[in-house]
Amino acid sequence: MKHIILITGGQRSGKSAYAERRALSLSPNPIYLATAHIWDDEFALRVQRHQERRGPEWTNIEEERQLSRHDVSGRVVLIDCLTLWATNFFTASSTDDTLPDVDTLLAEMKVEFDRFTAQDATFIFVTNEIGMGGTSSNALQRRFTDLLGWLNQYVASQADEVVLMVSGIEVKVKNEK
Repeated sequence: MKHIILITGGQRSGKSAYAERRALSLSPNPIYLATAHIWDDEFALRVQRHQERRGPEWTNIEEERQLSRHDVSGRVVLIDCLTLWATNFFTASSTDDTLPDVDTLLAEMKVEFDRFTAQDATFIFVTNEIGMGGTSSNALQRRFTDLLGWLNQYVASQADEVVLMVSGIEVKVKNEK
């Protein structure tokens, strides 16, 4: 039976570690679907630390945009993370001359999300709450904050559970069974 869990919170709030523990509590061999694009050496080290935390029980998949290409039926799949997934769509549509069209990107991402989550699986999505801080003076950053905020709202509306991580502590926001 399909089940969607959204885990959100600030940077370094413990989201990924909690999501990994949750996935392992639901399956002895979960899937880790990484959406990261390696931008630089520092980010490569972050990814390496995440990989080292996981053992051989994980099936690892790397996919920057087209999540629905992967058959995860009957499995527990952790998608880490929606923020990087949104970044991949955002940067692919960005040019030096124009800002990305948030409405178009959001519509495209909703379609892909719905296609992916139409499978009979348990989905654990990790995302960041980047809109809780101040408003940026940079138009590009404001557009991305809007995109991710609206994407997070959509995923939360589809989720059976939503967990907010605060300083490594889980706070249950939504629990519909």
